[in-house]
Amino acid sequence: MKYLITFIACYFIVLSSYAQKQKVWLDADTGNEMDDLYAIVRLVKAPSIDLIGLSSAHYNNPDLLVFKKWNAYDTKGLNTVAESQRLNEQILKALGRLDIVHPLGADRQIGRAWGQQDPRNSPAAQAIIAAVKKLPANEKLDILTIGAMTNMATALILAPEIKSRIRCFALGAQYNPKTKVWNKNEFNIRNDLNAFDYLLNLEGFDFTVMSLEAALPLQFNREETYNRLDEKSEVEKILEDRWREQNPQDETRVMWDLALVEAYLNPALSQLKTVTTPPENKQRNIRAYIKIDEKALSNDFWEVLKKKF
Repeated sequence: MKYLITFIACYFIVLSSYAQKQKVWLDADTGNEMDDLYAIVRLVKAPSIDLIGLSSAHYNNPDLLVFKKWNAYDTKGLNTVAESQRLNEQILKALGRLDIVHPLGADRQIGRAWGQQDPRNSPAAQAIIAAVKKLPANEKLDILTIGAMTNMATALILAPEIKSRIRCFALGAQYNPKTKVWNKNEFNIRNDLNAFDYLLNLEGFDFTVMSLEAALPLQFNREETYNRLDEKSEVEKILEDRWREQNPQDETRVMWDLALVEAYLNPALSQLKTVTTPPENKQRNIRAYIKIDEKALSNDFWEVLKKKF
């Protein structure tokens, strides 16, 4: 009888632990470069969290209007959010996780080129709102954004009541922790400056930013990466093919998106600092990653990738 009671107690402890896994949502401009797919795979394979959503983000930028190519894509007729969506579905299918909600995001920034905050409604924004409202009263949703922050900002504009139920971790901007100077001249921010400013100005919003300086040390070597990826694995072949197709000329790549995901999953391997928002924004405290242990985070990625769950 004693052993039965012990077994039952252990069972409910394990069950409770599983039920309390942090719910996470990833918003990714997957079509833009090659590191988004690495970040998605790492998060899907994370046993410590419950990934409940993967939404697609646009990567509209002025170059698409004046150049014939964007990475390996012909810019003529390129629908950036549709390409992100296609790749999201491809990698989820390869991972056997099409059960993860994967809605289409907005096709352009909020507001207009001169500013404003008109929301850009989409299935992704609506799905984020619905996911937050389904949470038990004592839980919050962690949302990681690794592209333009359009879907995140839109969800909050349309449903401001969900603000206190979200913690947002975003990749973008530049921040120098020594001088405490911000610089918004960065790709993700340029693609929706209106959304970034909205989130910075949103009083009480739990906001953490990984700047370019913090993510920069996490770099993968092309040949080493090719050698470590197993083409017999559908997922790993997709990761290798993505580099070969999009950025074959690059001997090394900064794994920007993976840096945020790894730092989020491994808080002991990164350093956060409370910082003040840029002077042109509402002055409030947010958090910024200022340092990562790039070697440990790289090792973690490869270890998890090769694990069979």
